[in-house]
Amino acid sequence: MKMTGKNNDVGPRVTEDDVRLLIKRKDDIEEQIKAYSDMLKTEGVGMDAPLVDVEGFPHADVDLYKVRTARHNISCLQNDHKAIMVEIEEALHKLHASARIKPEKDERKMEATEEAVSLSDPFALLDAVTQGSPAFQAGLRVGDEIIEFGSVNTQNFRNLHDVASVVQHSEGKSLRVGLLRSGQEMHLNLTPKQWSGRGLLGCNLVPLHR
Repeated sequence: MKMTGKNNDVGPRVTEDDVRLLIKRKDDIEEQIKAYSDMLKTEGVGMDAPLVDVEGFPHADVDLYKVRTARHNISCLQNDHKAIMVEIEEALHKLHASARIKPEKDERKMEATEEAVSLSDPFALLDAVTQGSPAFQAGLRVGDEIIEFGSVNTQNFRNLHDVASVVQHSEGKSLRVGLLRSGQEMHLNLTPKQWSGRGLLGCNLVPLHR
């Protein structure tokens, strides 16, 4: 029986250079997404809620043509990004398979390659938490470094509008929040909701530029 190219055992051999090339393509896509996202940021809007902020107040002086064009381009690039991440994952699996019989030294090289696509790098810092707020009750504290906020993580984070959009669409729903505190990784559950203070969280995030 003839084997198809879908079988990893008979597919082309993947090298570390192949993985590096894929990661370079991923970085290029992320740079383009960031450029369009920065433009949206200057307009004061995000992808999902371009006319109001997380508190429900309308944005003013929005260039709708620029915003729509940027949002369309970002959507296309995000699809490209998802596809390249799948390629990277498959390439790493193949590289792992071919390296199983190699010395431990080569395995360390593989681990270093995987770190290039790690999801554990923080993308935002918690610099304020109001006592008694939903964020405070969830266990969040000033100084926590965020690595995951609902569906937002290091790989797909563009700016804080991403987090704001998740919050706005998750009122009353539990969100998984991953963070680093004193170098230790933790995961908490946070439920955005109305409380006695402003907003749905009662905390403030600032982006981390790596």
